[in-house]
Amino acid sequence: MSKDHQAPRLQPGKVVKPPLRALEVFEAAARHGNFTAAGRELGITQSAVSRQITDLEATVGSTLFTRNGVRLAITPTGLRLSERLARALGEVRAAVSEIGAAECIVTLSMLPSVAAKWFAPRLTRFVASHPDIDLRITASRHLVDFGAEGIDAAIRYGIGPWNGLYCRRLARETVRPVCTPGYLEKQNIFEPDDLVRATLLHGDIPETWSAWFLAAGCKLSAPTGPRLGDDTAILQAALDSQGVALGRSLLVAEDLASGRLIAPFGIGLAASFSYWFVYPATVTPGRSLRLAESWIVAEFSDQDTLDLSP
Repeated sequence: MSKDHQAPRLQPGKVVKPPLRALEVFEAAARHGNFTAAGRELGITQSAVSRQITDLEATVGSTLFTRNGVRLAITPTGLRLSERLARALGEVRAAVSEIGAAECIVTLSMLPSVAAKWFAPRLTRFVASHPDIDLRITASRHLVDFGAEGIDAAIRYGIGPWNGLYCRRLARETVRPVCTPGYLEKQNIFEPDDLVRATLLHGDIPETWSAWFLAAGCKLSAPTGPRLGDDTAILQAALDSQGVALGRSLLVAEDLASGRLIAPFGIGLAASFSYWFVYPATVTPGRSLRLAESWIVAEFSDQDTLDLSP
């Protein structure tokens, strides 16, 4: 492009529809002040950059660059265009970046006990499998408002399914007495009837000590003992050798595997509730949410400790 090159003049009132690719090439060339560097950034040749600039000049009807030998200079018209393009393309790139970042965020809601006793021990595995997903866990006992609280999906514990939600059953579980080996030995517990000597820890799940005693054929009357509303607190009390808890198999699996807790009796109750993966039925899940769901389903499927047979 010689210094005396003149681009065709634009006819007054004519609507200009410049090719977006040419605008992108021009913005890069103006920013670098060099066609070769612009081509390197965009993955095209220097001659391809030059052709795009020539086509854009023909479209807008004005010279955008002048050359004097190997020196390249942007014209006043080109400078005005490049400044506005830089702002516009910067906003577009920022918007795309924000959308991409939002797509990588997955916010899951679950019970505090599930977050602490099931998910937390697996967090490293999730990060290793999906390092590009920004996972955020909210632990709560109430039924979340997905839209108002910014929740993408939840692991819910209940009878299910629920209207208005996509519901995928993850697992059922069993409930059996659990305690530390030291507590069992200290209280001389060998048979279910020996639990009369134990401190029985009560929760708020449908499966009660009375139901378990009935299933075990015990002659004990309805037991009394401390009542803790949260399973995490109940299991911590059991881990501290404060008594015997009715352990939900999903929540005690890690403690049983490590030997911190034991399930001394083979008698269990089938839990009334199941674990479900849920999100609003009107939502089309993005890639990150689909990957998170697949990982959670696989983790539940691999957990063969949901049956606590000794």
